[in-house]
Amino acid sequence: MKKYFTSVALLIIILITGVNAQDTKFDSLVIIGIRQIYNIRFEKADETFHKLIADYPHHPAGKFFIAMIDWWKILLDRDDEKLDDIFFSKIDDVIEQCDVILDKNPDNVDALFFKGGAIGFRGRLNSFRESWLSAADDGREALPLIEHANEVDPKNIDVQLGFGIYNYYADVLPEKYPVVKPFMIFLPSGDKKLGIKQLKNAAMNGKYTKYEAQYFLMTLYYRFENDVVNAEKYALMLNKEFPNNPIFERWYARVNVKKGTLVSADSIYHDILYKADKNYPGYNTLKIRREANYYLGYHLRSEGKYDSAMVYFNKSLDYSLKMHEEKESGFLINTTLYLGMIKENRKEYAAAKMYYEKVLDMREFGNSHGLAESYLERIQKVEKNHRN
Repeated sequence: MKKYFTSVALLIIILITGVNAQDTKFDSLVIIGIRQIYNIRFEKADETFHKLIADYPHHPAGKFFIAMIDWWKILLDRDDEKLDDIFFSKIDDVIEQCDVILDKNPDNVDALFFKGGAIGFRGRLNSFRESWLSAADDGREALPLIEHANEVDPKNIDVQLGFGIYNYYADVLPEKYPVVKPFMIFLPSGDKKLGIKQLKNAAMNGKYTKYEAQYFLMTLYYRFENDVVNAEKYALMLNKEFPNNPIFERWYARVNVKKGTLVSADSIYHDILYKADKNYPGYNTLKIRREANYYLGYHLRSEGKYDSAMVYFNKSLDYSLKMHEEKESGFLINTTLYLGMIKENRKEYAAAKMYYEKVLDMREFGNSHGLAESYLERIQKVEKNHRN
């Protein structure tokens, strides 16, 4: 009898160990794949998540993270919409697989979590494309799923990402962008302080969502809270983990520009251009080269190094013109304005006027028209005095 119980005990231990080993293998594949995405190693990530699908065909994680590869490809160039339909199609596959699971077990926490996440990311892309009604509808659909997942498994920290995103942006966006307000009528109100708390929890303790939460915190502190200290904190975290992610590195550079530490920003932008020249994945784009050259020129101009500043500004201008954007970017408008200011400083008034007039032909950006007009008047006064 004792021998029998010993055998049963050993069998139970083996079974438990087998389950844990499987969980460890599953988590390992997911975490490896996530890191490959953030390292912009998309082909490797695709291999990892297809292996996850092969090993765990009934779990929605594989298809979800395959869609996240396309999500990050979109993030690398948000203006390019050619991957939108592919991304939406893959999101639909995730939702369909989750629905099959939930039809059998409405409390399956994995299906709830990944369906809510899939709809949430669909909503994020809809918001990028200013499809506000669709984005709001996705928020309305995703939130109850995440709430249900939290009820089933309250120890799952990853759900805090969804709560945090919703609470923060549902509070902030309607005030920042009044066009959004009508679409929020049928949705629960947000709470930005609670949202930040939830995002911090996910950023520090999340299993699958920590880096995404850190990314959200970095951007919201920069864009909405005007808090460069905390923006820098999360930018540093992400850049230490993923030093060759162009999105994280560009944000780190921008934080330094906003902070006024232009020497540090210069170092980062030089590194970005080096990686662009070496064709690092995601770096060699006109948009990235334009930004880096603009800020390098901006710093040189602030130091009175006008010859060097013009070299970088002219490169930035050239990259802007090659992009053939539907509307002029802030980079193009400011670069043109700064080139005019350098020419005026050198008393090359004809060239300065040409740049200022170009600014007036472009859309208004900040106070670009007012500045260009005042600078033209200043030149006219100087020229009039010289004639007299």
